[in-house]
Amino acid sequence: MTAETQTTVDPAEVAKFEAMAAEWWDPTGKFKPLHMMNPVRLDYITNQIAAEFGRDLNDVEPFKGLRLLDIGCGGGLLSEPMARLGATVIGADAATRNIPVAQLHAEQMGLEIDYRNCTAESLAAAGEQFDVVLNMEVVEHVADPLAYLTACQQLLKPGGLMVASTINRNPKSYMVAIIGAEHVMRWLPKGTHEWGKFITPDELVDLIATAGLNVVDRMGMVFNPIAWSWSLSSQDLSVNYAITSVKPKA
Repeated sequence: MTAETQTTVDPAEVAKFEAMAAEWWDPTGKFKPLHMMNPVRLDYITNQIAAEFGRDLNDVEPFKGLRLLDIGCGGGLLSEPMARLGATVIGADAATRNIPVAQLHAEQMGLEIDYRNCTAESLAAAGEQFDVVLNMEVVEHVADPLAYLTACQQLLKPGGLMVASTINRNPKSYMVAIIGAEHVMRWLPKGTHEWGKFITPDELVDLIATAGLNVVDRMGMVFNPIAWSWSLSSQDLSVNYAITSVKPKA
C-alpha cells in the first residue's frame, strides 16, 4: 500500500480478529457461529452468482473463469468453497495473522488460493478488478462504511456482482448478536461487535447505491434456537442479512 492510499481499516477491530486467528477452522471455537451459518451463506452466494452469470451449479466447476475477491477472508471459510467451484480466488484480510492460517489450510486441502494481507483500498489503488466481490461481515467493522463500499465498487468489473452481509441495528439484534452470542452462549469474545456500528438494511442499500452499485436482492439469515439451525428468509432481515448488488455495465 502506498503512503497516499487511504484506508478504512479500524486497527482496534483488526486486533480483535488477530487474537482469534488460530481458531478459524475449529467448528467449536470462537468462530462457531460462522461455521454454523456458512452453509446458508454459501447457498445464498452461489445462487446469486449463478443467476447473474448464467452458471449451472450442477456443473463440476460452475464458476470457472470468474475472478473472485473474498474481502475480509479470515481463515478462508468462504474462499475455499469458491475455489472448489472453479473460481480464481483472491482472499484479502487486514489482519496479518489470518493469512498464514488461511494459506496453510488451503495447502492442506490441495487448493490454490491467492491470500494477501491487504485492504480493499490498496487493491483498488493497484487497479485490481473482479467479477465477484464477497463482502461478508466486514462493513460493520470498518471506520468509514461509504468509503469502504466505494473501494469495493471500484474493484468490480462493469457488470460485476457484490454480496455484502452484516447485522441489523435494532433491539432484537442487540439481544441476539451481543447479549446472546457474546454473553450468554459465549460463541464470541465479549466486545467482538459494537451495536452502534450495526447497519440497517435501508442504510446499507443507501450506502451501496451512493457507492455506485444497483441493489438486486436482499435476504435475511435466520437462526432458529429450537431447531438449532440457520435458514434464509426474504421477510426476516431483523438480525443477520445479505444484500446483492451489481455494477452497471455502462
